[in-house]
Amino acid sequence: MLSIDDFRPVTLQNRPFFSDHYARYPQAHSDNTFTNMICWNHYANYRFAAVSGSVILSSTINGTTRFRPPVGPRDADLVKEVIRLACRESDDEPVVLIDHDTSIWIQSLCPRLHIIPDRNHFEYVYDARDLAALSGGSYLNIRRQLNRFRKNCAYAVEQITAENCDEVKAFLVKWCEWKGCEDDPVLAHEKEAIFYAVDHFIGLGLSGLIIRVDKNIGAMSLFEPLNADTALVHFEKGLPDCEGIYKAINAETADVLSKNFTYINRESDLGVAGLREAKMRYHPHHMVEVFSVKKHR
Repeated sequence: MLSIDDFRPVTLQNRPFFSDHYARYPQAHSDNTFTNMICWNHYANYRFAAVSGSVILSSTINGTTRFRPPVGPRDADLVKEVIRLACRESDDEPVVLIDHDTSIWIQSLCPRLHIIPDRNHFEYVYDARDLAALSGGSYLNIRRQLNRFRKNCAYAVEQITAENCDEVKAFLVKWCEWKGCEDDPVLAHEKEAIFYAVDHFIGLGLSGLIIRVDKNIGAMSLFEPLNADTALVHFEKGLPDCEGIYKAINAETADVLSKNFTYINRESDLGVAGLREAKMRYHPHHMVEVFSVKKHR
């Protein structure tokens, strides 16, 4: 019987294991990616169990542990074991981040189970060429802001490399001071995650861009392949020194990624109203829908 003792912490040394497993079972949602888990481990305390050719993930946030469905071959007995374990160990939302097809399958196995959409964790996926070109009337306002940036700011675009990572971290210190990271628990956790990503930039196989304005870094992005046709943008940050710089780093990143990928996943909005509006303004091609098991009250 599956137990909590079967789970062990996700560590940097597990990257080859997850790379191999996800090559066989590609992911569509960012939350299960190794980069996401290792960078946010300080906050979410990710653990995993390898069982019968599947990987089962858990995360513990503020003392509450929740589980994800097995990543691997369809195994009705195993998914029922995960649900039973989760219902013993978790709160009223024991299994989370269930993809659409898996939710239908689980519902067929357990018809009485209450499975609900988790809109706050739906992820926004865009046509890469659309984000790069910004053509047509629907992007008119974004294009205007981008053109103002290009007209008014002396800028250059570079790849992030081992040689300029220290400059990127200096930029992030400035960004955190501007945003008041130390006074905002969410931003404080994000600061730790993004610094971990930059510190392990090479080891995690990440890529990224910086925009220099008057030779100083004014914006940056970090990204990687998510699956065969989709790239994932993990972080995108900019300083307010030049109007439109966020539009610029978005467009420059899309221009690079559109050469090799059909789609760009820009993650979820976490239910933040302003962030949801901003993501919708870029007209997603589709959403990665996820669902949760909800205990009956």
